[in-house]
Parts: sequence; structure tokens; C-alpha cells
Amino acid sequence: MLEQSVDRIQEQTNISRYSILKLLMILRKQMLLDVPGVFDGIVEVDETYLGGQWKNKRLSVKRNYQLTSRIKRGRGTPKQPVFGILCRSGLVWAELITNAEAVNLQPLIQKKVKTGSTIMSDTWRGYTGIATKGYVHRLVKHEKDSYVSEEGNHINGLEGFWGYLKRKLVAKGGIRKSRLHLYLGEYVWRYNHRHLNVKEQTKYLLNLVAKI
Repeated sequence: MLEQSVDRIQEQTNISRYSILKLLMILRKQMLLDVPGVFDGIVEVDETYLGGQWKNKRLSVKRNYQLTSRIKRGRGTPKQPVFGILCRSGLVWAELITNAEAVNLQPLIQKKVKTGSTIMSDTWRGYTGIATKGYVHRLVKHEKDSYVSEEGNHINGLEGFWGYLKRKLVAKGGIRKSRLHLYLGEYVWRYNHRHLNVKEQTKYLLNLVAKI
């Protein structure tokens, strides 16, 4: 259902548009709450940035961002930053953040990753010092076109999730920033339950809604 447009669902069910939107909101909120617990073992951490191309931004958005040089990609961009953690077991967790500095990233790592675990990251300064908080820290140096270190360290699993997330969001078209966290939660949930078929996913979601 979530993969279909509201118009398509209405055509198939004859349910009012308001009721469909309300149901979809309930489902996404339940997905957002159904997250993995604390990770341990080997985990990957990384950030990405969500948002359309600058030329497609609304004029009000452009005015709110004082453009003094060319638009950057990645860190330093006006796009929405997202932080993610992926356990090598295949589960992922992600959250919208205000910026990708250590003051935001490291408390989230401490909240979601068990002390003593191995943290795989790139060399971004936001991760500097995480080893002093009880973790083993291994680095991948992307700036040298290296995505797997000589020791075999990588964050390819999380990079794969970012690609999946962005493809899904592009397919949705424009999404209001106020609702972006709901769509992020939806695709985190879908990724974590990708081993279930559509019927099994539907049953799982209905059970979640029944607990409300």
C-alpha cells in the first residue's frame, strides 16, 4: 500500500482520500517506532545528505540560505543531514540530525552501540575521539579513493543503504521537510524487514497498529 499513490489506493478501495492519508500516517509512525535495539560487534557509521537539486528549490528556501559561493555537495551543503548506523548483521538505524559534528554524532553512537564494539567510519572529524569512549575505531580513507582499507575496513553496507534510501525518496517525488523523518523511518523499517515478503510485511504492520 505504501508504495502506491494515494489516488491509486483510492481507485482500488473507494476509501476517502482523508482516511487513506490518515492510515498511511499511522503506518509510518509505527514504522518509525519499530527500530532495532542497541547494536554490538562490528558496526558502520556514516552520514549522508537528503534534498533535491538547488535549482529545484523553492524561492523561499533559497532566500533563507545566504548563497555566497557555489553550492557544495555533502558536508557544508544546505541539504538535510542524516546519520546512520549499520550492524554487520544487516540491521540499520538512521536519524535526521542538525549537523554532522561530534557533539551530535558521538552521543548517538553511545546511545545505539554497545561499549567495546568496533566502529567503522571514514575520517570525518565528527568521529575523532570515539575510541576514548570505549570503542575500537577503524578508519576508511575515502579521500584517497579507497573504500576498503588494507586491513579490510569498510562502510560499504551503510553506503548501500544510503543508495537504497535515496532511490526510494526520488521515486516519491517532493517530500515536505516536516514529513521527511516519517519517510526515513519507513525505509529504515523496509530495509530491516526486506527478508519478509509483502504479505508478511503487511501482517507485521497490522500487528503493530493493533497494539496502539
